[in-house]
Amino acid sequence: MKKGQEYTGIVDYVNFPNKGIVEIEEEKILVKGALPGQKIRFRLQKSSAGKKEGRLLEVLCPSEREGRKPPCPHFGECGGCTYQTMPYKEQIVLKEEQVKKLLRGVVTSECKWEGIIESPVEFGYRNKMEYSFGDEERNGPLTLGMHKKGSFYDILTTSDCKIVNNDFNQIVTGTLELAKKYELSYYHKIRHSGYLRHLLVRRAVKTEEILVHLVTSSMLEKQQEQIFLSEWENMVRSLPLSGVIRGVLHIVNDSVADIVAADRMEVLYGDGFFYEELLGLKFKISTFSFFQTNSLGAEVLYQKVREYVGEMKNKVVYDLYSGTGTIAQLLAPVAKRVIGVEIVEEAVLAARENAAVNGLTNCEFLAGDVLKLLDRIEQKPDIIVLDPPRDGVHPKALKKILEYQVNQVVYISCKPTSLARDLVSFLEAGYKVEKVCIVDMFPQTVNVETVCLLSKLYSDQQIEVEL
Repeated sequence: MKKGQEYTGIVDYVNFPNKGIVEIEEEKILVKGALPGQKIRFRLQKSSAGKKEGRLLEVLCPSEREGRKPPCPHFGECGGCTYQTMPYKEQIVLKEEQVKKLLRGVVTSECKWEGIIESPVEFGYRNKMEYSFGDEERNGPLTLGMHKKGSFYDILTTSDCKIVNNDFNQIVTGTLELAKKYELSYYHKIRHSGYLRHLLVRRAVKTEEILVHLVTSSMLEKQQEQIFLSEWENMVRSLPLSGVIRGVLHIVNDSVADIVAADRMEVLYGDGFFYEELLGLKFKISTFSFFQTNSLGAEVLYQKVREYVGEMKNKVVYDLYSGTGTIAQLLAPVAKRVIGVEIVEEAVLAARENAAVNGLTNCEFLAGDVLKLLDRIEQKPDIIVLDPPRDGVHPKALKKILEYQVNQVVYISCKPTSLARDLVSFLEAGYKVEKVCIVDMFPQTVNVETVCLLSKLYSDQQIEVEL
């Protein structure tokens, strides 16, 4: 097999996250984005000892597991969704297969495998979207939406996305039309010039409150910018949305990194926050606060977490990587004390306000890196809940967590590969995996949330009895 050549083959199976495996000439080639059973055409991109990767060019014959026309007109070109040609029941089966296979090496036969729980809704579930400005082809007309599949630069206008409420689509369409009217340029990633960067929209499912942010550089004459922003704010507020605009904001970001960040932020209208409700509690969410992107799915996830934590009376719970304190506050009513640790200070401030709004006095939220703050907390935990970012727990922080030797740990992961890696350290430290449950928070995509209950093989009390 030669690099750069095209090949055809049938996908035998997939590894998480949807890495199709094709066998040709007794060699296995990894092709991202392919489904099991598909006959595909691909180009070999990487070829080294023991590792070959191809780029999917075309699906020549669909899989037997594909049974529907994709509901979204952007499917295939947009890099956001992968599974829209599969009925939802098939998506669920495939996701469970991938995660179970991934965790097979660390989950023993004694573990209770609880399978996968579906999202309460299949479409229109996302409460947050970050759109990019750009063009679909070099020097083409301005676009606003998601990256094209497999492209770092090309942006596809996604004005009829099906995994968001239609309010998002109206805001995208209105913003793009106005930007074209003013003939504004997008921020070029290589030249580091241009004005328009991102559009960030957040919308609560329960309260239907909406926060809209336009992210730009500072590379526009001030008077022209003020005129444009004033018209943009009025346009957003005049759209016939089903939800209610809570705030319209302008964010200036002059960093070279292609991320939504703020050098400065101005509220053009309303507030810089909105409220969402989960399981009877109210949560204040601001621009950069972490909050699960599927609100209804989050209720399912957190109910499972609460079930795994179990009896908490007279116990101290650490909620590490606590975000806006959702898990901490759901556990607080039945715990002695809950201590949340989160590196994003804005999220910690919101968590403290949320606790006050919900009348919870036994929650404490600390701002800082988990690795550094654990040494400063005097009250030791009885139970630890982990909900780390995609890359999992930092090895040094994980070492400190394991040193507590608590009897119970509940680990929530949005990236099963990171979970599988971290579970090895728990097993080596004398823990066993009691239960595993997958919660599908991201229908149509390859991603899932996984919840694990870990317990010490022997508690100090049991060891004394045996001695």
